[in-house]
Amino acid sequence: MNAIEIDSVTVHYGEVSALEGVSLTLGHGRICGLVGMNGSGKSTLFKTIMGLVAPDHGTVRIDGGTSAAARRSGVLGYVPQSEDVDWSFPLSVHDIVMTGRYGKMGFTRRPRRADREAVAEALARVELTDLADRQIGQLSGGQRKRAFVARGLAQGATVLLLDEPFAGVDKRSEATITAVLRELADSGAAVLISTHDLHALPGLADEAILLMRHVLAHGAPDEVLRPENLARAFGMDVLESARDDLRKAG
Repeated sequence: MNAIEIDSVTVHYGEVSALEGVSLTLGHGRICGLVGMNGSGKSTLFKTIMGLVAPDHGTVRIDGGTSAAARRSGVLGYVPQSEDVDWSFPLSVHDIVMTGRYGKMGFTRRPRRADREAVAEALARVELTDLADRQIGQLSGGQRKRAFVARGLAQGATVLLLDEPFAGVDKRSEATITAVLRELADSGAAVLISTHDLHALPGLADEAILLMRHVLAHGAPDEVLRPENLARAFGMDVLESARDDLRKAG
């Protein structure tokens, strides 16, 4: 069973087409990079996978079930873009990570020993234990991203979506997040990452998807990021840059 199965998904915002007939699959134990220019539909695709946007046509299946069922069971986790979060909200890092356990707590949302242990382990894995009591808005950009990755870890998500997790982060946070994602994939999780960092993608991901409202290419990163594919998605400037990089590497 595939972790994510998307079949002929089309999404419109009024008269604006955001996604057009998108079909793709992602198996467990894989990291997949989602690449495309601003406005290509990456965030819409994430919201559709999460069940936050209903497609006009097509279907989304997570582990063979619905997005809503995957969210309720904790299977599906999400690390949002920084601009989608109110950083002034009075929650500590510990509180943010604990929200990943809500689906396992029942109606009262009273943390049990297992919940506290899961949060402590997740904070340790992303190296934020010493900042657990800090208000989330007081952290650096990279530390904030690590906190939301920790939330996914505490949740026990086996399908994890990350929307631009490396944007504006420091090298330490990038290395920590990358290592955690690799460990998750090696343990059987499916990880889908939206990123603009084309140069780092081959070293991070097992496969890549090039999106421009529909899937232009899906396969091994080196194949997807071929200059002619990038030219279709980004224009001739990226093609020339890619050629320059190839000449320098040669």
